[in-house]
Amino acid sequence: MSNLIRIVAAIFLPPLGVFLTVGLGTDFWINLVLTCFFWFPGMIHAIWIIAKHDRA
Repeated sequence: MSNLIRIVAAIFLPPLGVFLTVGLGTDFWINLVLTCFFWFPGMIHAIWIIAKHDRA
């Protein structure tokens, strides 16, 4: 799946971007909690997860 699609998903709905990258793992649940508190930390975490997974 294209990184562009995942990053766009991470901007508008951060848990979706993380889900498309790693599935229903720990990172997804952390991102869901961050997004529930405030949208911005969830977005930053999602972009970080996508970038980290891209390098691996």
